[in-house]
Amino acid sequence: MAAIHAAAREAFAEQGYHATSVRDIARRAGVSMAALYYHYEGKQELLFAVLRESVEDYFVTCEHALAAAPDDPAAHLDALVGATVRYRVRRRAESTLNLIEVRNLEPRYRKLLDARVDTATRMWAGIIDDGVRAGVFATAWPDDARRAVIAMCNAIADWYRPEGAVTVDELVERYVGLARTIVACS
Repeated sequence: MAAIHAAAREAFAEQGYHATSVRDIARRAGVSMAALYYHYEGKQELLFAVLRESVEDYFVTCEHALAAAPDDPAAHLDALVGATVRYRVRRRAESTLNLIEVRNLEPRYRKLLDARVDTATRMWAGIIDDGVRAGVFATAWPDDARRAVIAMCNAIADWYRPEGAVTVDELVERYVGLARTIVACS
């Protein structure tokens, strides 16, 4: 199934959901159509599987980073920004798919992914709200700050290239600084 996921991810990222056929995914994966249909009902279920796998990896990445961080809102923000930046760099194709192709999911699949997105939103909001309550973040607009930080981190998948002049560690440092500025971290 890993080969099928990789082929679907690659095809969706290169061509988009609508331009990708199940036959193309099977060919890229080096499996027969029958083998692909044995594991998946069709292209819709494959898109959901690829997106769900990516979202779950994001949560694991964030949970590990938060577990390793000291117990204070600024450290949690730093950890979450760092984990998100590293994730967006490491899984650029999936990040783009999650931001763009999710609109092509049928309602039953979309509802499942939306629930995970809501969980991520609450994770970010909780950290920022904790920081405001503790007096560590002075932003007057915590919801806007959350949206701004998430948006800037999500955009990395569109423009960042590992072979460029900025290393991932430098990018994390910059984005942590930007996030702290947005939330008015003291």
